[in-house]
Amino acid sequence: MITSMPPQDAPRRPPRTARPDPLSRLTRPVCALPDPEGVEEFWAGVADSGTPLVGPDPRGSDDHAAVTFLWRAAPGTRAVQVLPNKLGDPRAPEGNLMEHVPGTDVWHWTLRLRHDWRGTYDFYVDEGDGPGPEAADYWQRLRTRRRQDPLNHRSLPRRWGGEAVSYAELPAAPSARDWLPRPDAVRGEVSVHEVPSARLGGDRRVWTYRPAGAHGATELPVLVLLDGEHWQPHLGLADLLDNLIADGRVPPLVALLPDSVDVASRWSDLACSQDFVAFLDEELLPWAAARLPVTDDSARTVVAGQSLGGLTAAYACLVAPHRFGNALAQSGSFWWPDGPDAEWLTARIAESPRLPVRFWLSFGEQEWVSLPAARRLRDTLADAGYEDASYREFNGGHDYLCWRTELADGLVDLMNPGAPSS
Repeated sequence: MITSMPPQDAPRRPPRTARPDPLSRLTRPVCALPDPEGVEEFWAGVADSGTPLVGPDPRGSDDHAAVTFLWRAAPGTRAVQVLPNKLGDPRAPEGNLMEHVPGTDVWHWTLRLRHDWRGTYDFYVDEGDGPGPEAADYWQRLRTRRRQDPLNHRSLPRRWGGEAVSYAELPAAPSARDWLPRPDAVRGEVSVHEVPSARLGGDRRVWTYRPAGAHGATELPVLVLLDGEHWQPHLGLADLLDNLIADGRVPPLVALLPDSVDVASRWSDLACSQDFVAFLDEELLPWAAARLPVTDDSARTVVAGQSLGGLTAAYACLVAPHRFGNALAQSGSFWWPDGPDAEWLTARIAESPRLPVRFWLSFGEQEWVSLPAARRLRDTLADAGYEDASYREFNGGHDYLCWRTELADGLVDLMNPGAPSS
């Protein structure tokens, strides 16, 4: 049976479902809130500790914590909304509104969260310079007033650019130390190329990673990682690969990271597109083989992606199993498409004979829109005979913060079974 391990994207939306559980919202923050005379001292202490503030679970549980988000407002501020990744229902935005301490500039919002949670978050601030909550478009306008947390030094680059996004992680959250450059890890070589493509109607930018000492090597395993423009230039995938290789947790490998270009191109390419998979199979991999020491063994080739990229990783293995033997799908959009043909790929798996490919799937527990389709895919794979498929859920959302460590674990599991995960 399938190994079941316990513990975001574009203009279209997946089918709407009811959120399974309400947020564990707490009315009492983890800090003593100030009166008007103590505001400056309060903010000085917060600046020293950083935000959000983390305290013990008021219910006494050792595996939960109370997390308080804080915002220092301008005099005219009327409302502040905080949206941690997937911890909120966009159809009920008032549930994520912060409370104001009268006579001060302090706004606060506290949640009870399990101690292995991590997530990115944004503030949306109504500074009193437009129509109020009675306006029909109030919530849409508020979502244009995004702010980073100025009291939190931890952030990640934002997808498609713009101001970085703040993040928080509780003490038991998986460590991302594998992503930090290490002086003892020999650095591989990263380069960027324009790969000609008749299938895509023009050149496609691709980042490549060649491991250190590979110039005389042959038949190296291959990782094809979608959304390459974010994973390498912004998140530094090469540092992860350097470290995993140095520790012997994955073998030396070549990585190919095609660019998604923009939101519209991404939707066109990563929604089960035959042309895009043909580009990977018939154009990108032969291009790489002429320049890099890559294997043509499908069992040593991994295609990986997140969200729509996760959907495409699984699709590539189904339509080109001769070339892609491993699908590493994170938070895959397996609900696709919206409408009567929903969960199209899961239906194809159910109707098809078992193929010689492996699936490694992971999803966030807060991905309440995508989880029903994910779990149906898990069950379908089991029924179709994919006994070696892996499925797991982590305590987080549709979030690169979580996908970093999940990607590392998936690569280790697929390329070096038995090696320790993060």
